[in-house]
Amino acid sequence: MPHSLNQMKRRNLLKYSCLLIIGCSATTNSSTNSDSATRVNLPTKLRFAVTDANGLTELQQDYEPFRVALEKVLATSVEFFPVQDYFMAASALQSNQVDLVWAGPSEYVVIRARTNAVPVISLTRPGYHAVIVVRADSNIKSPPDLKGKKIDMWKLGSTAAHIAGSKLLIDAGLNPQTDLKIIMSGDDSLNMLKTKRVDAIVRPFHRYKIALANAGATEREYPIIAQGKQLPGDVFVLNSQLEPAVVAQIQSRILSGKEQLLQAIDSVKSLSVRFKNAKVVLGNDADFDVLREVYQAIGQDKFI
Repeated sequence: MPHSLNQMKRRNLLKYSCLLIIGCSATTNSSTNSDSATRVNLPTKLRFAVTDANGLTELQQDYEPFRVALEKVLATSVEFFPVQDYFMAASALQSNQVDLVWAGPSEYVVIRARTNAVPVISLTRPGYHAVIVVRADSNIKSPPDLKGKKIDMWKLGSTAAHIAGSKLLIDAGLNPQTDLKIIMSGDDSLNMLKTKRVDAIVRPFHRYKIALANAGATEREYPIIAQGKQLPGDVFVLNSQLEPAVVAQIQSRILSGKEQLLQAIDSVKSLSVRFKNAKVVLGNDADFDVLREVYQAIGQDKFI
């Protein structure tokens, strides 16, 4: 009898062991199937454009470290797609020639209006605002004194010069279209002021500081008479034709790898000056409404 009992126990133990193995196997397979169902595969290649880089040579010179870091963060191939300006970037998004675009704030507003591109990430930077600067020997002490004067806003469409500068004038009660003469010299130095070709300049604050250093000049010689509010940062937009799950996955991976990306930006001198102490945050289209309002106020609402 004891011998029969032992045999029965062994058979029961074997049966329960088999059941346990089958149950574990089923759980593992279920988990694996679930993971497969939720895993998102990114495109094997993402085409990447930067609106501020003019052509492939400039892209490779200034953005190659960032491209390499982006490939590692996204775990997929990233290929440069050179554009001449943000209108070309918008066209490339419309025709599905590019997947990811790094655009400046005002450029993003124009691109968004034409493509419905998805803002996934914003690159905010402290001290990113406009300043109006004059010569110390002028009689211009505040923005209203600029009425009837000539002012250089650097580049057409520049967020922290043209757009934010126009807002400073509007807030001071001036009409940028009729109350003064605006030019776009394309020269971010102090030369236009120094040679008295203009009465004032509008510049991004960091470019003003660089111009002072390059000229060996002081803020006392070229004082700021008005300073704008903090502006929204650059934006990384994705082609709206990408699947929402792919967009969410790219956004998640960029946020997770933001330190690697910031280090890559900081490794390039021309970028490190502009993006010193920058932060990677979620993109929010509503942050750019202030720029849309300025476009409308200066009669350029056709762009947005």
